[in-house]
Amino acid sequence: MVGPRVKTYLRFIGANVYRWRLRRTLTQETFAEMVGLDARFLRRVERGTVNLRFDTIVRLADALGIEPGVLLRRVKLVEPKSGRPRKRRAR
Repeated sequence: MVGPRVKTYLRFIGANVYRWRLRRTLTQETFAEMVGLDARFLRRVERGTVNLRFDTIVRLADALGIEPGVLLRRVKLVEPKSGRPRKRRAR
């Protein structure tokens, strides 16, 4: 069982993976293949709901071209909204 501090850092890691993946213009599926992970597992990583081994953190960082410590940086966390996003109206 992980404590609240660990959960917070898992969310930091997830938010940073998401941010850096978008900077590299990679889809979750493409990035998951690069790292050798299942896309469903990567989704859980980005949501911060899975406890990661250190070697997985290093693999994620290497695939993104950054140092592992960058993934631990504090970021502003936004509570996710439940449900599907609304469809955009055609103009």
